[in-house]
Amino acid sequence: MTDAASVRLAIRQALPPHSDGMRIGLLGGSFNPPHQAHRAISLFALKRLQLDRVWWLVTPGNPLKNNGGLHALAERAEAARKVAADPRIEISCLESVIGTRYTADTIDYLRRRASRLRFVWIMGADNLAQFHRWQKWQHIAAQVPMAVVDRPPRSFRALNAPAARALARYRIPEAQASRLADRAAPAWVYLTGLKLSLSSTGLRNPDGSWKSF
Repeated sequence: MTDAASVRLAIRQALPPHSDGMRIGLLGGSFNPPHQAHRAISLFALKRLQLDRVWWLVTPGNPLKNNGGLHALAERAEAARKVAADPRIEISCLESVIGTRYTADTIDYLRRRASRLRFVWIMGADNLAQFHRWQKWQHIAAQVPMAVVDRPPRSFRALNAPAARALARYRIPEAQASRLADRAAPAWVYLTGLKLSLSSTGLRNPDGSWKSF
């Protein structure tokens, strides 16, 4: 097999099964470790946004975090599969295959490679609070609709963050969340009602090892 053929095969394997017109939620993260809040957010998004699938994009490393305690990608992906435990949640290591750690590049790639899918970027309110620090965050917002899941007590900080203020006019009512995937970007919705406080940080020991979960 040639190098080019090997790359094509790796990409096919990294992209979960899909068909034209599917509504796909994208949940990116280190998943270090994955936990029940990741699963709960995904199931919540599947229902509220009327999605067909949620893809967990397990990143090689978060550019905004210290990755010194980051477990191996294969270990995190396998743990994610066990935690997801739902056929509608797919695990992908696409970013390691295409060689990027930036969400903007990943979304650009997916829009080129799977242009007939309707993607929605899913993030927690804690990420909205720092979204303005992401590389090309305005470009991300212009490429895909976004769903922000409330994570008390971060609500006030998130909704008053620079990105939320800049994108305020593109926010749609929560009652219209089921139609978000059909909207042209920029468009975003703030989803309330999910009350979970788990975080990967809280599930790591000081040495970076994972607590039992």
